[in-house]
Amino acid sequence: MTAQQLSPLPSPLCRPNNGAHIEKRQDSRLLRNTLGSFATGVTVVTALARSGAPLGVTVNSFASVSLDPPLVLWSQVKSAPSHREFLEAETVVINVLSAHQQQLSQHFSRPSPDKFADIEYQPAACGTPILAGCAATFICRVVDHYYGGDHTIHLCKVDAFENHFREPLIFCRGAYLKSDLLPT
Repeated sequence: MTAQQLSPLPSPLCRPNNGAHIEKRQDSRLLRNTLGSFATGVTVVTALARSGAPLGVTVNSFASVSLDPPLVLWSQVKSAPSHREFLEAETVVINVLSAHQQQLSQHFSRPSPDKFADIEYQPAACGTPILAGCAATFICRVVDHYYGGDHTIHLCKVDAFENHFREPLIFCRGAYLKSDLLPT
């Protein structure tokens, strides 16, 4: 069937194959809760401000885009205090948190004058912080930024990466999940 042969879904209700109705709503809390049904990994994206101060923010909107060239994306709400500084960053490190780093996820999700106080990290060659104990690390060059409603989508080229072979931290429906059922 070609795209021209597809008939549009009825509006305002869509009828999946099982006959159940899915209401189209503008209720942002309901939408957010429904989107939360999609389990994700948890990352902390780090960068350097123009001043040289380290930046960090918890992000679960991270995805691979392309293998050739190696591209990833992550998004950040425009109202975040660090949004302007991340827009100006030329490099970022995407730190995929491991299962034991729930506290680190919570730490970087809240505003703080010095998010890196008492946090173990080492600088990448570009100076951007690499957090200790992560499941994986991606050192990236920022390629572009795109409009995404109330978020900015950051497109990044992966320059280096490392799999640390640790169980990842997983987030779903507003809670952290145990990852011990994942294949090794």
